[in-house]
Order: sequence, then C-alpha cells, then structure tokens
Amino acid sequence: MLLASLALGLLLFLWQLGATGLVDETPPLFAASARAMAESGDWLIPRVNGLPRYDKPPLVYWAMGVIYALPGQSQWDPLGTWAARLPSALATVVAMQALVLTLLRWPQGRRQPSRTALAAGLAFALSPLVLLWGRIAVSDALLTGTLALSLLLIWQSYASAGQRWWAGWLVLGLAVLTKGPVAVVLLGLTLLLFAALQADWRGLVGSLRPLRGLLLTALVALPWYGAALVVEGGPFWRSFFGYHNLQRFTSVVNDHQAPWWFFGLVLVLASLPLTPLLLLGLVRGLRGPAPAPPLSLQRFAACWLLAVLLFFSAAATKLPSYWLPATPAAGLLIALAAQRRPRLVWRLCALLALLLAVAFAAAPRWVPLIVSPEMPGLPEALLASGRPALAAVCFALAAVLALVGWRRGSAGVLLALQLPLVLFVPLVLLPLWQLGDQLRGEPVRRLAAAVVERQAARATPEPLAMVGMLKPSLHFYGRQVVIYEGAEPAGLVNLAERLASEERQGQVPSSVEQQPQLLLVIDADTAERDHWRGLDPQVLDQAGIYRLWRLDRRRLEQRAAELALSGVRADWRDPRPERY
Repeated sequence: MLLASLALGLLLFLWQLGATGLVDETPPLFAASARAMAESGDWLIPRVNGLPRYDKPPLVYWAMGVIYALPGQSQWDPLGTWAARLPSALATVVAMQALVLTLLRWPQGRRQPSRTALAAGLAFALSPLVLLWGRIAVSDALLTGTLALSLLLIWQSYASAGQRWWAGWLVLGLAVLTKGPVAVVLLGLTLLLFAALQADWRGLVGSLRPLRGLLLTALVALPWYGAALVVEGGPFWRSFFGYHNLQRFTSVVNDHQAPWWFFGLVLVLASLPLTPLLLLGLVRGLRGPAPAPPLSLQRFAACWLLAVLLFFSAAATKLPSYWLPATPAAGLLIALAAQRRPRLVWRLCALLALLLAVAFAAAPRWVPLIVSPEMPGLPEALLASGRPALAAVCFALAAVLALVGWRRGSAGVLLALQLPLVLFVPLVLLPLWQLGDQLRGEPVRRLAAAVVERQAARATPEPLAMVGMLKPSLHFYGRQVVIYEGAEPAGLVNLAERLASEERQGQVPSSVEQQPQLLLVIDADTAERDHWRGLDPQVLDQAGIYRLWRLDRRRLEQRAAELALSGVRADWRDPRPERY
C-alpha cells in the first residue's frame, strides 16, 4: 500500500508540475525571492524586486533556492515552476505518506487496515484545497507538511510510550521556519485539547517531554530569527512579528474579512464529496471514553482539526488556505469513519457526488455568467474544452460507486469511490489549469520576453513599470526591477516621482535627461482612463489585455504636474506594510 500511495502522490502532485507558468499574484514573489537568493548567495533575508521580503521565514525560499541553484536549471525548467513548486508538491506527498505509514503501523481497527491507510492518504490528497495548494509556489503546503509530520510523530511517541519523543519537536522547528510561531500555537492547542479529552496529562507529559521538546524546536528555529533581527532590526520585527503575525490575528489585513463561521463552511467544502464521513469521524473522535494510547489516533485527529478551526475562526483575517493544516486530520477522520459501515453517511456522500456531477453537467447554463476582466474569453474556452462534461462523468461515477457499496460501507468502498476523483486530476484539473495559464499567465510572460529582448539590445536598460493590474510575474520573467503602481491618478504621479527619486537594489533614480523613456505595461481598461490617455505612447507589443508601451518621460512628468495642480497627491512614500 505504501508503494501505491507513493505512486498516486507522484501522479497527483508531480505530474506536469512545470507545464504552466507561475500563477499571479503571490507565487512569483516567492519564486523571485528564492531565485535572488540563489543568484546573490545571500541566504539570510529574502529579497524581491529590490526590497527585503519579511512576510515569511526562509525555509520555503531555501527549498526553492537550492533547486534554482542547480546547474542548467533554466534549460530543464524554462518556466521556473519546477523549482518553485517542488517544495510544495514534495511536502504534500510526504504528508500523504506519513498518514499512510502511521495507520499501517498503528491500525485503529481490525477491518482492512491497509486499505484504511491508503484511503486516509487519498482523502487528504484529494481535498480541493490540497490539490491546488500542493501545486502552488507558496509556503502553505510546506507548513501543512511539516506540521502534519510533527503532529504525527508526537502522537506516535505517545502511542509508543515515549519512543523517539524528540523527532516531532525537531520537525516542529522546521514548521516554525516555514511560517512562524503559528505552528507552535496550533500544535500546542491540539495537545491541550487532546490532553483534556484523554484525561491523561501525566501520560502525555511523560511521553512527549514538552519542555525539552520546545527547547529542541527553539534550537532549530531561533538561530535564523536571531540573525535576521541582528541584521535587519526594527523593520523585520515590525513587519514579520507585528504585521504578518499579530496584526493578521487581531485585525483584518488586505480586506480578507469573513464572518466567524467562515471556516465551518470551508470545512464542508474542502472535503467534498466526503464531508459526511468527515463530520461522522469528528463526532466519533470527540465522544466516548478515552481510548488506549495506541488506539487514540481518531481522537487526536479530531483535536487537531478542532484546534485549526478554533484558532483561525478567532482570527480577524481569514483565508481559505488557512484551513490547509487541518486537511491531514480530515483525511484521517474520513478514512477511520469509513471502517464502521455508516450506511446513511454513504448515501449522503453519493448524493453530494451526484449534485456535483449535475452542477458540472449544467455548465453551459452557468459558465457564460462568469465575468473575468483578466480572461475575457474564459467562458467560451471552458465550454469548448469539454472538461466540465468530463468532470460530471467523474463525479457521477463516484456517486454510483458509493451507492453500490453503501451496504458494505468500508475502506475498500471508500477507495473505489476515490478512484474517479483521482482520474479527475489528469482529466480535468490539469487541463483547466493549463487553459487558465494560457489565458491569464501567458500574455504577461510574452510581454516579459519582449522586454528582455529589447533590454538586451541596449547598452543602458530602460526603466520598467506596470500600472493597473499588478502582476509580479512580470518581474520574475522580465528579470529586472519593476515599478508597480495603481490605475488611479495618484499612481501616475507616483510613477513620475519614483523614477526620479526611489532607490532600491537593482534600480537607481534617474533624471529625464539620463533616462528619457521608460517601458510601461498597462492593461486595456487602465489605458482608457482619462489621465493615462493622450500620452502618445509607442505601442511595442500587446498580448491578451496588456500593452507594452515606450513612453516619453517628459510627457509623463507634464501630466503628473497637471494632476498635482488639480490636487492629486503622491502617496508612494506613505508607510505600507506590504510593498514590492
């Protein structure tokens, strides 16, 4: 079963991993920071677009950067996505194997333990959130993998009366190096809930040795934090600890506001169509007498999921990706619930799969309602691809298998139901990902290539800016500093001032005499705004909704002066917690 799990994990997360470009907006920031580390040799502080990037600790950048540093990387990875996405994909595959191994070594029942183990790994891997974030170049999947491995090792220590108690705490240090103190908080809350339900404080403390364990965690994580504070000082402290950790919990950041019940909804959606099994497993894990340590995995998984739910529901800033650390626990709960023939629950799973099949079959009715300014041809392309119909077939087959097997309801039936969901990935998800990349990502890459070609022909490269829709992939693929500004009048005034005054690594301020022109990437809607019209640009290229202009800086400064006289104020010097 372990080999089968590994093969399925590689199919789900490594197949065609580098076939598409980086997805704007966040992944190119991670990738560019990691590549800059590899090229500069400065592995301490991530930097992107000429500025320090304090939002995440370095482990994900190190993992990406090591791959970017490999010989010939740009030849075998021309889009730069293998290097950027491989840490997320491998972390997800490792978490999947850790779930399978744990259930193989510590079966939680006598019914089909090997099938239950494989079903748990697949229930985790097939979560819609995991399928997406396991292929995206950000830190969430790496946090999920390291935290899951830490929690499973810690539970294994409890189940085996303290054997290898130190392993989970060492891995927790890696989780802290991935996304900060939130890893310690989630693990601590999980253990508190578990200890309360087990009523076995003495046994847990004796097996896990938490004080020594936290010391090991600190030995792994704190050296980098100390070095970063020494080198960067106050800006790092205020940005990382203040803004990206404390402020995200206590106040809404970047308009990511949601009601308190948001993660209850995410819990339901993130496990479709197996949500009824998840809810049954959660209830069973929280109820009943305390099981013996080797048989307490379901209770531990329930506390793990509940810890994520409670903590992030209390946070002011809410994002769907915050649920990812709960998905390994959800996989365990789904598989363990399937062991006990829950016939009504199987019918509900079949009904949900059938509803999803109907929704995809009805795509010709609702897909034309999709409005995407970045991808104006998306509805037509989606319907022409035929992928919604294939998705309907996959979920209809899952519904049939659930109905056929509901009388026996076991991990074997769960595996049968999961098979068409596995097929959904290569047949539907990956082709749709490629379609989205062609419509949304390829136009920016094409203009970035045009910029690189033109700059290579010049002795002194021209400044490069992007206004309106801000796409960091232009910086990644264009390989130079990009001045990003909004579509509003203040953005134009800011741009004129920043060209003359702003200094960052890779960009030196210049006068109009020194640099009389600049390259500007602008989207069609922004180009039609009054303050951007009449600048008499030279249109060098266009792709999708974007245009590449060569713009005379004197005209730009004249327009900026007119806007300033009308009361438009430059605000680029104002403090901004996130800037690139």
